[in-house]
This record gives sequence, structure tokens and C-alpha cells, in this order.
Amino acid sequence: MNKPGKKVKTGLVISNKMQKTVVVEVQRVFSHPFFSKVVKSSKRFKAHDENQKCAIGDLVEIIETRPLSRGKCWRVSKIIGKSTVRIKDLPKTKAAKPETAAKDVAAEGGN
Repeated sequence: MNKPGKKVKTGLVISNKMQKTVVVEVQRVFSHPFFSKVVKSSKRFKAHDENQKCAIGDLVEIIETRPLSRGKCWRVSKIIGKSTVRIKDLPKTKAAKPETAAKDVAAEGGN
């Protein structure tokens, strides 16, 4: 499936809000050449997901391809691991509206 000479990277899907495009974050760990300290570095790539099967948190393998758009020259070759937690399954939290907070303060000051 992988053609020779094509770069292959593995990363996590951090966004799938675009149509047929996912954002994949690839982390790399290396030793600093001078300080000999372990350094973590990450980069985000836009990858083409034809069937829109990727979800946030999935571990995917992306392969280099011809430019498909201005910022997209990678393609999802396979999904290595599916995420167990989905964003839509998380409980929704209600933030306090600034209008109600201002009314509460005004009501307390009126005593």
C-alpha cells in the first residue's frame, strides 16, 4: 500500500471539523545535539480523509501525497487505533451567563 520514497508519519487526530480533512498532530522525541536533553516537538498536518471515518482522538498513519489544496499534501492511509471517548459523549457544562451574574450582583446590592 505504501509506495517507496513516500514519507509516512503516525499521529493523533485533533480536529475533524472540515469536510474530508482532518488535522493530525505528530509528536517527535529527540535528544538535543548540544545539551543532550530529551526534547518533545509536535507539528500539525492537514490530511485527506476521503470516507470521513476519523474521529477526534484516533491514532492514524498518514502518507505523503501530491498537493490536494494549499495546505494539504498528506492522506490518511489507515486508522491504527480508534478513540474510546468521543467529544459528543462528554457531559456538557453550562457556563454562567454574564447577564444573570450582573442581575445577581444588583439584587444583592439592593438589600
